[in-house]
Amino acid sequence: MATTDAKDEPVDTRDALEVLEAEAKEFEKDAEIDRILKAFRLDAYAVLGLKPGVPESDIKMAYRKKSLLIHPDKTKNPLAPEAFDRLKKAQTELMDEKHRTTLDEAIADARMLVLREKKWTVDSPELKTPEFERLWADKTKFVLIENEQRRRRQMRAQMQEEGREQRRQEEEAEARRRKRQHEEEWEATRDQRINSWRQFQKSKTGGSSGDGGPSKKKKKLKPIG
Repeated sequence: MATTDAKDEPVDTRDALEVLEAEAKEFEKDAEIDRILKAFRLDAYAVLGLKPGVPESDIKMAYRKKSLLIHPDKTKNPLAPEAFDRLKKAQTELMDEKHRTTLDEAIADARMLVLREKKWTVDSPELKTPEFERLWADKTKFVLIENEQRRRRQMRAQMQEEGREQRRQEEEAEARRRKRQHEEEWEATRDQRINSWRQFQKSKTGGSSGDGGPSKKKKKLKPIG
């Protein structure tokens, strides 16, 4: 027979309810981790489960609530660390004014593209349907992927340009080093070159008659006519 406590509730019944509550909590954590990992990671709003354009206070509140729910220290789910990192990254991006502005512009561009393709206006009733939300979400992914590809191309081009500039500087530095080395070597052999020149000059003038050396025979001129 089940015992009762001061609250007149059977102890084993309370234990069963606590187990069920714990299981429900773990299920909630697992579901949120799964949602975060499946969210489009280039869209920080989607990772946090927020609509575009929400105030900063909503971003902080959503992050605090979800980070406490899925924190790796509070769940045994092996995917919790990855989900937590994505959640933190999304919050950091949305708190950065420049990044958030860029994201908002991309989402707005996606919305306008859907309207143009469907020939809808801002007053069209279709904008209040789940179909529009789906089309908008798909187009947002498309725009964000294009923007990311463009950013990476620009980064690669910049890195290549920086690499070319670095190589140019290295080549100029090497040229200056070789020039200095040549000048140092030239200066180091200065005395040797002077002595060699003096010896050459001496040997050149050593055969004249004034020096007592062998005299050169004068060339006989041929008479004309």
